[in-house]
Amino acid sequence: MNIKNAQKTVDDWINKHGVRYFNELTNMAQLTEEVGEVARIIARRYGEQSEKESDKNKDLGEELADVLFVVLCLANQTGIDLQNAFDNKLKIRTDRDHNRHHNNQKLK
Repeated sequence: MNIKNAQKTVDDWINKHGVRYFNELTNMAQLTEEVGEVARIIARRYGEQSEKESDKNKDLGEELADVLFVVLCLANQTGIDLQNAFDNKLKIRTDRDHNRHHNNQKLK
């Protein structure tokens, strides 16, 4: 599924199951909450913090999908073509970073 299709899928879901989008500020707060859940898993599973027993069954993929869902909601409700924005950003990063990363001794 490409990003444009993902945006449409989320929009269809919102219209069928969600009644309407939460407002942008609410979705921003939700995005922050979801990113925090991703950070908690990564900090405990891959970082130096110990993982609580209650966190061991948390699914990182599911939490990342929650982040993606809210990002797609925000793009939809603010009129952003995220496919186009992503494609443009990837080109910028490719042009800007190709040699920089290949020449970075810390990455070798």
